[in-house]
Amino acid sequence: MNLKQSIITALIALVALVSFPAHSTSQANTPVWYSKDANNQPVIHLYFFWSGKCPHCLEAEPFMWALDEKYSWLRLHSLELIEHPENIETFIRMATILGADSKSVPTFMFCRNAMSGFDNRKTTGKQLENYLNACYQFALEKNPDNETEFILDPNDLNTIHLPVLGDIDMDQFSLPMLTLFIAGMDAFNPCAFFVLLFLLSMMVHAQSRKKMLLIGATFVFFSGAIYFLFMAAWLNLFIWMGELRIITLIAGVVTVLMALINIKDYFWFKKGISLSISDNAKPKLFDRMRNLLRVDSLATVLFATAVLAIVANSYELLCTAGFPMVYTRILTLNALPVEQYYFYLLFYNIVYVIPLFVIVVVFTAKLGSRKLSEREGTILKLLSGMMMLLLGSMLLFAPQLLNNAMAAAIILMTAIVLTWLIVKVTNQKA
Repeated sequence: MNLKQSIITALIALVALVSFPAHSTSQANTPVWYSKDANNQPVIHLYFFWSGKCPHCLEAEPFMWALDEKYSWLRLHSLELIEHPENIETFIRMATILGADSKSVPTFMFCRNAMSGFDNRKTTGKQLENYLNACYQFALEKNPDNETEFILDPNDLNTIHLPVLGDIDMDQFSLPMLTLFIAGMDAFNPCAFFVLLFLLSMMVHAQSRKKMLLIGATFVFFSGAIYFLFMAAWLNLFIWMGELRIITLIAGVVTVLMALINIKDYFWFKKGISLSISDNAKPKLFDRMRNLLRVDSLATVLFATAVLAIVANSYELLCTAGFPMVYTRILTLNALPVEQYYFYLLFYNIVYVIPLFVIVVVFTAKLGSRKLSEREGTILKLLSGMMMLLLGSMLLFAPQLLNNAMAAAIILMTAIVLTWLIVKVTNQKA
């Protein structure tokens, strides 16, 4: 290298050394929390750690830049982790300094505090903005140094404590609500209703409420357990695959295709591809149910019922598999501890089996004999298909909305209204 090249290289290095701290802290040993501007006024430094593969991060990013423009006293350090892996070390180091978790994004660090997660501008965004303003007022009054921690006002922390889940920010309580909505949609499973209603109808002949309740409850319990294992398999598959956008797209496409097949079944039942229990499988299930009436030993009856539930659910899984696929994908797009993933799956499956258990209780109380007609089954498939279609479309085109409980509520209401309109119109034409 000649003298001229050496001088140019040195100048470039000097410029980079001078300008680098204003844009990134990936090389800094100690993060700057407070500084002064040219007028000796306090400046608050906000470190925004995010990933280009994270829907919540992509929703938070424009809001962060809007804050940076809005407040002259704010300095935003935007540190993306996937395209710039050198920022990962900074993230871990700063999280260690603050005693915070370095496993989830987006994460915001300011005034020696850390916040993780982003719901939307009106909830998490507003809370973050309030904290930054409060920190700025603190800096104006106290003139803190970089070792001074701004204490967040606990009255501003709208949290509750739940077992296993720990402290939950009520402004970000959408995931439990979303679980309730999607599991509630999934609970309208025409295949599960068909099998359970047929089983209970046969048990009426035994004229024993105790036996009917026991067999029905056992069937529902094992149905929920099998569904839980099925969803756990989806969950682990998505965890293994990571946050790749292509995986979300594939899940969306599969869900939409399954939805269209269910909707097709309302108009042309079992013509072409159908996600129903096949006519070949039904006689085997019915034989297993009839055998329960011939068994006297309670232990044998319960064992046979458990086996029946496992077999029946192996046929049923395709009926509404789109819902578990969408839901487990939503879970993996949230950075949660492993035990929380399984807690949410458990919560989902409890909601899923509640309608089935209600059917058991009602049948037991009335000793009624009621089968699901083909017409009722196709209407349920239409409703299920509509809900899956809307969820799958959101997974394809707006995955960032999938953590919004209001969006799930709108999907549920829209699917019900569309189903009602279609049934009404087709009934008039019939």
